[in-house]
Amino acid sequence: MADPMQTRREQIYGPMREEGVFTWDRMYGEEYALADIHLITRSFREELAKATNRLGNIYAKVVPVLQQADDSLLRELGVPEQALAAVRIVVSQSLPTVIGRFDFAHTTEGLKMLEYNSDTPTGIVEAFYVNGRACRFFDLEDPNEGMNAQMAPAFSKLLDAYQKRGYPTEQIWFSSLDWHEEDKGTTLYLLRESGLAARFAPLEQLRVWEDRLYVQDGQEMLPIDVLYRLHALEKLAEERDEDGYPTGAHVLQLIADRKLAVINPPSAFLTQTKALQALIWNLHEEGKFFQSEEHDTIAHYMLPTYFENHFLGETDYVTKPVFGREGGGVILFDAEGGVVDKDQEECYWEQPMIYQKRVELPEIKVNTEAGAYDGRLLWGSFLIGAKPSAIVARVGGPITNNMSYYLPVGIAR
Repeated sequence: MADPMQTRREQIYGPMREEGVFTWDRMYGEEYALADIHLITRSFREELAKATNRLGNIYAKVVPVLQQADDSLLRELGVPEQALAAVRIVVSQSLPTVIGRFDFAHTTEGLKMLEYNSDTPTGIVEAFYVNGRACRFFDLEDPNEGMNAQMAPAFSKLLDAYQKRGYPTEQIWFSSLDWHEEDKGTTLYLLRESGLAARFAPLEQLRVWEDRLYVQDGQEMLPIDVLYRLHALEKLAEERDEDGYPTGAHVLQLIADRKLAVINPPSAFLTQTKALQALIWNLHEEGKFFQSEEHDTIAHYMLPTYFENHFLGETDYVTKPVFGREGGGVILFDAEGGVVDKDQEECYWEQPMIYQKRVELPEIKVNTEAGAYDGRLLWGSFLIGAKPSAIVARVGGPITNNMSYYLPVGIAR
């Protein structure tokens, strides 16, 4: 007799797999996308949008100041030496990122922002495509209905900004690692939704030659004017070719010299660093820079965050690497400095760390192939073209990592 959960999973995810749009409902042989759904209220949906909008405005206000700051401040924020000139490139002050995602814990004190993934966020296909299909299966209202329509205007707006600054924009390429199913699928989905006359090329085919970036297609070298890259700038900064040549630093220099337009724009890397949360919190505590309403937003949605440990002996806290992703390098501490939980991956430990007040992700019970699972719920809320957009839910342990479940979300009709 067929397992009802297996049957349901196949009914939801089988067609999407066959379409080739969402093929990673299982990752590394493990269940990733759940054949379950979480109900939310309309008011909670509105609160997520409100928090996303207000925090987006806070970050947008800080970017121009950072782009004019001394190198010493940018280094303190964790910006690699190779990227110092590139992140100063101003494309559009009203659009510091095209696609960003705030991550929230829904606490007893309301929504608290844990981090801002403004450079290379994922979970995009899940939020904008998969969630609607799951809602149709369960006959629920999709809280993300129609929000994919925000993407093309956002991409177009950034391209217009590049054109106004004299950039050529004819040769547009979208790129990611070819072997990484999620990254490639996400990139191809964005290419389709962007509305741009663009092509896909694996990162492995990109070549720097003289003062230009190209796609090597057999014997042909195809020039790149605009590059959407699902590839973090801090990783790019360290990359070298087989001969040891610093290709990543060269690409960053092309960006700094305005010989390559990139999506997300360079300013998105400045807002990606968690060290910026510490800077914003410091300005807030000192009553500087922000208007009264902005201080209220910071106090309401952000957590106390510092470059030094202000929590020992006072309250539970967490340490995070400034450019860590998917829970990498995170350690949870109690107030006395005892380790409560620690990420087990090898990446990000060499980075500078920030200290942040620890809040608990709420507990949730979900249905998996293996039966009921008691996990912790993390909310992601996208900012597309500077406007609040789709939401996405993940369920895992106290530290959300890349193997945490994706959980569809619906609103009762």
